[in-house]
Amino acid sequence: MKKQTVRPSANFTWGRPLHLKYYMFDWDDNILHMPTRIHLEKKTASGWAPYDVSTAQFARIRRTMKNCRPLGDDWDRAFSDFYDVGRRGVEAFLDDTRKALRPIIKGEARGAPSFQKFRKALVEGRLFAIITARSHSAAAIRKGVEYFIKRVLTPAEMAEMLANLRGYIAYFDGDPGALSDRQVLKQYLDLCRYRGVTSPEFQQLMGRKLGGSESPEEAKQFAIREFVQHAIGLVRGGKKVAKISIGFSDDDRKNIEAVEEFIRHELGREYPGVKFVVYDTSDPRRRAGRKIVIKREAGKA
Repeated sequence: MKKQTVRPSANFTWGRPLHLKYYMFDWDDNILHMPTRIHLEKKTASGWAPYDVSTAQFARIRRTMKNCRPLGDDWDRAFSDFYDVGRRGVEAFLDDTRKALRPIIKGEARGAPSFQKFRKALVEGRLFAIITARSHSAAAIRKGVEYFIKRVLTPAEMAEMLANLRGYIAYFDGDPGALSDRQVLKQYLDLCRYRGVTSPEFQQLMGRKLGGSESPEEAKQFAIREFVQHAIGLVRGGKKVAKISIGFSDDDRKNIEAVEEFIRHELGREYPGVKFVVYDTSDPRRRAGRKIVIKREAGKA
């Protein structure tokens, strides 16, 4: 990458503590409308018939599954395209990300509700976590993110992102001048998190196996806590910051309810003074989603 002479954004007012913002994003139907299908069967008068659904459809029916069941009554078969196995292997997530971005890049479609928020977070150099119910490895999800950066950000946005990243390095670690643009980007992406919460890799991190791909809420809470601990840990004992905000967005209403309660009653108590924001992107009529601010002031019960 060729070095650009772009100054960091207005977030960097030299001599003043920074306002740090961190983000956690669900992927499907929140950042991108992926073409991946869940393989179900639907009960008919003549028996069970194949019934493939999108992630958005599944989010609406998964609680009741009325007259539906996983293909062959096997959740692993139902979610086979959400794993790093089968015909496409570890390229499945990247392949579907390419397909989802193709019409957006051509200007024929828009991304999901948090598409622009994710894009802005990248340009501003904010640390982020991708927390998805998919079963892909962190490496597979990161490849999709890297492709997003390469194909979505304009040259000007890429230059601004690198300037902001160098600004953060200078603020926390000292002069980044010796680092190439490629090294700066790699260092940034290394600090971010990519969690497919039903993957064998993540379940090993949790120390146990989930009860099924259809119930990811508890695993998402584990991933949220892990990222918050990671992000807060990076600034403790270092330079002072003005304030910290942490956002989470998801298109599944049940996930939003579970996360809102989790933050309000657990993380909010553990991290008083941190501003938590939840974005509910489940309603297609709200283009930017519904914003829920959860903040517990330091010293208050």
